[in-house]
Amino acid sequence: MSIILVAALLPPLYLLWKVYQIDAIEKEPPGLLLRIFVLGMFSTIPAVVLETIGQGVLEMVLGLSGGRLFNFLMYFIVVAGAEEIVKYFAMKLPTWRSEEFNFVFDGVVYGVTASLGFAALENVLYVIEGGLATAGVRALTSIPIHAICGVYMGHYYGIAKSAEVYGASDICAKMKRRALLIPMLIHGAYDFIVSDESELLILLFFAYVILTDFFALRAVKKYAGNDVRMF
Repeated sequence: MSIILVAALLPPLYLLWKVYQIDAIEKEPPGLLLRIFVLGMFSTIPAVVLETIGQGVLEMVLGLSGGRLFNFLMYFIVVAGAEEIVKYFAMKLPTWRSEEFNFVFDGVVYGVTASLGFAALENVLYVIEGGLATAGVRALTSIPIHAICGVYMGHYYGIAKSAEVYGASDICAKMKRRALLIPMLIHGAYDFIVSDESELLILLFFAYVILTDFFALRAVKKYAGNDVRMF
């Protein structure tokens, strides 16, 4: 069991450490990051509830039970919507009014922390069921996708906070919407492609993982390099 837990927890903790290192100007307090991480872990509970309700609506109200339309709605709206919303609030509740949230890039650190907290508990459950092979596959696919969603969520969240500080409420609201919508699209596309059994989409899956990893890594370095103090 200890090997299983290490295999499940090492990838999200490693990615979290890498993002923490990139935050070179002013490190975030470990206690604050721990709270966000734990909230991210526990946010899996409301996510499951929301996903169950959403699936019920698709099946009982809309009469959908399979096929690409069902998968599209299920993964882009129900799953991605539920998981990114709960991760957003796991990030926002401890940080929005925090005095530590004084750099735009702090938002990226918070977003990745919440997302990887969610991914850590989810990964433990999957790996306990599927074993070490599952741990290996998820370490290269789903764990990075959660982190990538956290990068973009946190980036727009940081801009939203900056806009609020400078009194631009319209920009703040717009950036908050982007902080949810962009991760939902990234997450939904990943799950939708994985759900399809066509050979074309299997090939597309590998291309999608490689490209999202590449652009996210470049984005993190850019965001960190262009970081600015808000107050």
